[in-house]
Amino acid sequence: MAIQFELIKTCKQSGARLGRLHTPHGVIDTPIFMPVGTQATVKAMTPEELEDMEAQIILSNTYHLFLRPGHELVEKAGGLHKFMNWKHPILTDSGGFQVFSLGDLRKITEEGVEFRSHLDGAKHFLSPERAIEIENALGADIIMAFDECAPYPADKEYVKKSLERTTRWAARCKAAHKKPEQQALFGIVQGGMYPDLRKQSAEEITEIGFPGYAIGGLSVGEPKPMMYEVLEQTIPYLPEDKPRYLMGVGSPDDLLEGVLRGVDMFDCVLPTRIARNGTAMTSVGKVVIKNAKHFDDFTPLDPNCDCYTCRNYTKAYLRHLYKADEILSSRLMSYHNLYFLIELMKNVRKAIMEDRLLDFKDEFFEKYGYTVKESE
Repeated sequence: MAIQFELIKTCKQSGARLGRLHTPHGVIDTPIFMPVGTQATVKAMTPEELEDMEAQIILSNTYHLFLRPGHELVEKAGGLHKFMNWKHPILTDSGGFQVFSLGDLRKITEEGVEFRSHLDGAKHFLSPERAIEIENALGADIIMAFDECAPYPADKEYVKKSLERTTRWAARCKAAHKKPEQQALFGIVQGGMYPDLRKQSAEEITEIGFPGYAIGGLSVGEPKPMMYEVLEQTIPYLPEDKPRYLMGVGSPDDLLEGVLRGVDMFDCVLPTRIARNGTAMTSVGKVVIKNAKHFDDFTPLDPNCDCYTCRNYTKAYLRHLYKADEILSSRLMSYHNLYFLIELMKNVRKAIMEDRLLDFKDEFFEKYGYTVKESE
């Protein structure tokens, strides 16, 4: 097996899990937040900067790398690790979410999905077998099965057909996987917002058997309380001895709520996306750097943060960079946001070890400015 999951402790206060995931390129402490490097780069960050902030694993995107520069080139370069100069674990998604988000530009059949490239309009076809072929070439430590991500909202009949196709595709992905000793293939649970369909999907996917399981089709526009409820209805049907990955989630409140419900792995473009738009996550809530009140504010972004940005620069300077449309604005803000989430998860792991995660959550939410209504 390419990976081995070690369950170290369950928090007595909350039931949250502390684990260790052994991969070919290193050990990952869970629960973990994984920065997203869609096109073989975490936007505005160098691999050395990601190492400095102790990022343990990053993501890349199969759909985007398939279209440009092409998986053949990446394989020729020696795989993603060598191509992007990242020595630690990598996870690639299957491209399913991107393909299905193309809307009118794609056509779904049982065999796979025909779609037009968002780059040049060229026609392509992605099947479970083709997706795995691409992921095998990219060479990530963890790869994802090709699934159908139903939109929200969607009627129950459509979601049922969709999840059953996802099951069939998952079996085809497993059969097509050529490197199970080097790459761990995760199955993906779908089922929309319907508890019985989530149960059906989880049971079908776990019966096929994978070294890890992802929960897909959440954080797609549904209210947060609904997402948390669906998580609670899905997690019990996933094996305790395998890692659980909630896809596309990265706000501080969602990370904490997910951990409390038994999730081990998270990823999201949120921290870097909002950083480029001038918003920082801090221990005392969001800071929108373009606001006029920061014009002559010579304090750091976050008084409780020890990242490179907060140690060296003020809100006034960061506001100036943003208003002047300087590239350094995106770099410094992205560094801070990623560091913030990585530190948050480090503190979450410490709180689980000390059996005080619920207390930690309450303290964090109070400082961050979440209300009970927002978090529940």
